[in-house]
Amino acid sequence: MKGRLTCDQINAVVKGINKAVADKYKILHQPLKSMKPAARKLYHRFLEEETAETKGTFFVVEADIGEFTQLKVDKRFHAILTVLRHCHRVREIRGVGRIRYVIC
Repeated sequence: MKGRLTCDQINAVVKGINKAVADKYKILHQPLKSMKPAARKLYHRFLEEETAETKGTFFVVEADIGEFTQLKVDKRFHAILTVLRHCHRVREIRGVGRIRYVIC
């Protein structure tokens, strides 16, 4: 483990990321006409974040984690993501302006 991270903290982040992914793709799979304006805005943002590298994968960005969970995106969060990357649970795709975290 890196630093003074506990298994409970890592598991909490994993649950938060899973919740963010589930909520994001729930919005993406809804019909566009049945959405409210706020959800439609999110839908278009999600489509804009999609690239050729992320086609067919489940991914989130930091804005999604802040939007759908109570997690703080701070130094500890990034340390936990480093642990998850080491364990091949998360892959990082760096693009212009955004870092996409792909669920492996």
